[in-house]
Amino acid sequence: MTASDKAQGWTTVITPKTNLLDIDLREIWQYRDLLTIFIWRSLQVRYKQTVLGPLWFFIGPIITVFMYTLVFGNIANISTDGLPQPLFYLSGTALWGYFSVCFGSAAGALVGNAGIYSKVYYPRLINPLAAMVSNLVDFGVEMLLFFALYIYYYFFTSAPIHLTWAALLFPVLVLMLAGMGLGIGLFFSSISTKYRDLNILIGFFFKLWMYATPIIYPLSTVTNAKLHMLMCLNPLTGIIEMFKYGFLGTGYHNPWLLLYSFGFMSVFLVLGTLVFNKAQRNFMDTV
Repeated sequence: MTASDKAQGWTTVITPKTNLLDIDLREIWQYRDLLTIFIWRSLQVRYKQTVLGPLWFFIGPIITVFMYTLVFGNIANISTDGLPQPLFYLSGTALWGYFSVCFGSAAGALVGNAGIYSKVYYPRLINPLAAMVSNLVDFGVEMLLFFALYIYYYFFTSAPIHLTWAALLFPVLVLMLAGMGLGIGLFFSSISTKYRDLNILIGFFFKLWMYATPIIYPLSTVTNAKLHMLMCLNPLTGIIEMFKYGFLGTGYHNPWLLLYSFGFMSVFLVLGTLVFNKAQRNFMDTV
């Protein structure tokens, strides 16, 4: 704020962003109260006017794991490396689910909130950040179910599961999932404001991406060398396999693969934020 602005009595002056690198993180911190409001709003309206209410936090993951166990475990007979099927599937779907909601909320940040953006100003990154934090609740519930199943199989069955040192990386893995979903989502959100048919392509690609990620099958079942290499190029493979190795004792735990995932996340987080910052300057002219 300049001296002339203060002399006129203005408390806030909004100026256009002319530089691609002009990302005001301090401004986001100043709007932290709005961020908190958006987080609580997302949690309150998610299951508002539903019969079962918060029970859906548990019902959704239970039904998903049941169907995966029935279809992929018993009908298709896909290997789970000898691990209990519900535990194996829940470990993959929980991580993929959190990544997918972070990606989806970021990918629709501009187009989905165009109505409110046209009426009031606040940092546009607030919306995807609020969704990323609020969806931690769903992820936390799935993790509670996972640990409940884990305790049962660990103490009351002879299932070959055990903890390893990689379990200590759990907070890092969650941050990597959130950062990757946010970065890739912001990147596609910026492009889709101009090319709407890209949303269709993204939805199709995202479904294929799930099957290219070791969620319903372990990476050890991919014996073809070329396919195994392609699977390792998937940035989510290292995260999910490291999680399974940490808590289940079975998984492809190559530290370099996890380092590659971290590098991929870092590049797209920076790239996505920069492209998003550029697109938000004039996206109201195209949406």
